[in-house]
Amino acid sequence: MEDDDQRVVDLVKELVQRLLYTSNPQNPSASAPTQQDYNQAVKYSLRILSSRMTPSIAVDDAAMAESIKRRLATSGKSSEALTFADLYAKFSLKNGLGSVKNKWSVLYLLKTISEDRNIRKNQFPNMISNGFLDSALAGGLPALHESDGRSSSSSSTGGYAKLNKNSKVGGFSSGFDYFKGSSDSVRNLRGLNNLEKLESDEKNLGANLDNFSSLTENMQKLKGLGDKSRGFNTREHLEKHFSGGMLLVSKDPENIRDMAYREFVDLIKEENEVSEVALVRDVLYVCQGIDGKYVKFDEKVDAYVLPELVKVPRATRIMVQKLCELGWLFRKVKGYITDSMDRYPAEDVGTVGQAFCAALQDELSDYYKLLAVLEAQAMNPIPLVSENESSGNYLSLRRLSVWFTEPMVKMKLMAVLVDSCKVLKGGGMAGAIHMHAQHGDPLVHDFMNRLLRRVCSPLFEMVRSWVLEGELEDIFAEFFVLGQPVKAESLWREGYQLHASMLPTFISQSLAQRILRTGKSINFLRVCCDDQGWADSAIEAAAAAGTSTRRGGLGYGETDALESLVTEAAKRIDRHLLDVMFKQYKFKEHCLAIKRYLLLGQGDFVQYLMDIVGPDLSEAANTISAFKLAGLLESAIRSSNAQYDDPDILDRLRVKMIPHNTGDKGWDVFSLEYDARVPLNTVFTESVMSRYLRIFNFLWKLRRVEHALIGVWKMMKPNCVTSRFFSKLPQAVKLQLILTSRKCQVLWDEMNHFVSNLQYYIMFEVLEESWSDFSKELEAAKDLDDLLGAHEKYLYSIVEKSLLGERSQNLSKTLFVLFDLILRFRSHADRLYEGIYELQSRTMDSTSRTKVGEKKVSSNKTSDQGPWLGEGRKDITRRAGEFLQNMAQDLDALAKEYSNVFEGFISQLPIQQHVDLKFLMFRLDFTEFYSQFRPSKGQKLLF
Repeated sequence: MEDDDQRVVDLVKELVQRLLYTSNPQNPSASAPTQQDYNQAVKYSLRILSSRMTPSIAVDDAAMAESIKRRLATSGKSSEALTFADLYAKFSLKNGLGSVKNKWSVLYLLKTISEDRNIRKNQFPNMISNGFLDSALAGGLPALHESDGRSSSSSSTGGYAKLNKNSKVGGFSSGFDYFKGSSDSVRNLRGLNNLEKLESDEKNLGANLDNFSSLTENMQKLKGLGDKSRGFNTREHLEKHFSGGMLLVSKDPENIRDMAYREFVDLIKEENEVSEVALVRDVLYVCQGIDGKYVKFDEKVDAYVLPELVKVPRATRIMVQKLCELGWLFRKVKGYITDSMDRYPAEDVGTVGQAFCAALQDELSDYYKLLAVLEAQAMNPIPLVSENESSGNYLSLRRLSVWFTEPMVKMKLMAVLVDSCKVLKGGGMAGAIHMHAQHGDPLVHDFMNRLLRRVCSPLFEMVRSWVLEGELEDIFAEFFVLGQPVKAESLWREGYQLHASMLPTFISQSLAQRILRTGKSINFLRVCCDDQGWADSAIEAAAAAGTSTRRGGLGYGETDALESLVTEAAKRIDRHLLDVMFKQYKFKEHCLAIKRYLLLGQGDFVQYLMDIVGPDLSEAANTISAFKLAGLLESAIRSSNAQYDDPDILDRLRVKMIPHNTGDKGWDVFSLEYDARVPLNTVFTESVMSRYLRIFNFLWKLRRVEHALIGVWKMMKPNCVTSRFFSKLPQAVKLQLILTSRKCQVLWDEMNHFVSNLQYYIMFEVLEESWSDFSKELEAAKDLDDLLGAHEKYLYSIVEKSLLGERSQNLSKTLFVLFDLILRFRSHADRLYEGIYELQSRTMDSTSRTKVGEKKVSSNKTSDQGPWLGEGRKDITRRAGEFLQNMAQDLDALAKEYSNVFEGFISQLPIQQHVDLKFLMFRLDFTEFYSQFRPSKGQKLLF
């Protein structure tokens, strides 16, 4: 590191030596610089190189070289321009070890020196000085103060006198002091170092003003110097009486007097009040967020203030405060940009937030360019009232207020947006900015549109990627579509949702829903259906909408193009999705299979299944084998028309045993299930299949009750054996048997009427009608949401009409009580006819034995029959009478209970909200029997 520093110092010394000891063609008579001049110039150069001075123009080697070449060409030096171009080409191509890395700085230095020389030649044609110091005299570079107190005895230099003794500057090894701006350097060189010392002490401004008296005396001496300059050596007299810094001596003594008088006028103005030039310079600093000499930022009042100690007119103070508002706004905007960039990527600033900061930074870049122009104008002195103001391009406070009119409006807008967007991000930030764009001022409208195009660029890119590719590129959760990891069956319903707080106001809710559904469709096809045909549909949609599938195809202000793209993409991708569901995965066929098997629509299959599993299901639930039931299911399929269905559908049909409790029978736990695989399980979810299971259990119990009544009818039907049996019974038993059978028959008719009408209602008014509506809605479906909605409506209709809905809970409980009573009636009927068959068999056996006894005793003349036979008949008659009487009592009790429950069921139907349930009441009471002859409470309904 030390070797590099020493190398830099050696190069600087070599450059200074070449500049100082090269002959000056404008002034050949100038004497050669001394060693002291050389040392001073080296320190001066090193001070410049070690300072933080930076140009206000962009670092561009090619642009700087082109500027120099154009300057040479416009000044009539075409040959030199060509020579420079050739030298620059060689200079720029030289890279590697030993080459100059910062080429732009070298070019800028050469150009600055050339411009300073031209300025000196135009403004000070009679000035006697060395060429190297001309730039300082012209205001280009600050002066270097000497630490020693030696007098300027070297008159041969002609460029500068002695430096101020009061200036305390350390050696080169301890660093360099703070230096003033280029405009202040001129005043230093003209002998006003005491004034600069006064201005630099900002904290003790009032105390330092006491030094003005000594400065006044020096200025008076300087003014009188012009009158005495004709009779003695001017340079020696000035060095003797004035040691305020460097003094330039002109060949014309009258010029010295005029210059001194002007300096005295400026000094008096600065004593009475701060000059307008200084205030303009401070305002320009403040507008860059930098404290000036007089105007500084006060944290307590949160504003830039001009201290009361600074004497300025009231109107000037008010104008400065108004102009400094721009600096306060700049400070707010710049602080937001800095904080946001400092937090990234540690915190979620987001891509939209970054775009907003970049857009603000671009606006500030234009603002910086304006400040650079204004700073260049501020270098020119403000002319006096008596002078021609149009002669120079200067900058005053009034002119500054005119220049700041448009930047003030833009900066206020940016500050308002910064306040509004501090806690926002993503789509919420874009929506907040869009609300401020609704403005009637064309300037504000254009500015906000330009800003929104930058801010909304990441958001529109997310929309394009989501709609055409199904990709959710949102690592900062800025998009109004929010994704979360879920199972494949829940991808459509739960995988993606709208994030309301991130939905910008310029995108409607309906458009956002279409955007969400389009991206979901692509992901559903890709993940669940393993299909890639959506890519062609996306390309066709982009072509139809007139947009590109590449990045940057959409932007703010193109809402119509966005809506057209989303509409075309949604239409094509949704159509492709439905084709895949209906053709490749046969969605409608699976729905029909569920209707036929789980909703018991395949009559022959259901009847055969109930016949073969009935004996097993009558056993206790914990003794039934699920494997045996699965085998019986296969037998029912092979023995019915179900065998001709698609094998894939039959393979999905399985037996399911519901968890049972103690005392449950097989009928209570048996059910069928349908295995809906991906992607069908998106429609047939677990909750949907659980509702299908509820419907199956209800229909299965209804079919079981119907099957039980059919079984009772088979036992009750008359036959010839029973007719012969009646003729052999005693009269009392015969009457009792007829009465009991009649009661059973009437109760069976009542129950069968109810079950038949309920069965008809469920199968035709509920299942078939719901399926017809569902089929129509499937044909009209345009997307998967329509398909899901149609199926949900279909299932809801079945549940509600089948008395399984939440509003029909009491009615459903009453209905299941009626089912249990019917099943109890089946058991009573079985006992009754089993007893009748037993009585018939015993009576027939007794008759046979009687005929055999008569043949054996045919020779016996006695008319008495055997006493055992008479006793046997009496015993059979007695037991038959008791049995029939008990069965009649049981049937009466069952009929009474059934009548009460049925009356409650009938009374609840008219108050149901669903119209179809009211239609069920119409079917059950078509003859108005129940409504006209309904008995009072406690009286039997049937007998």
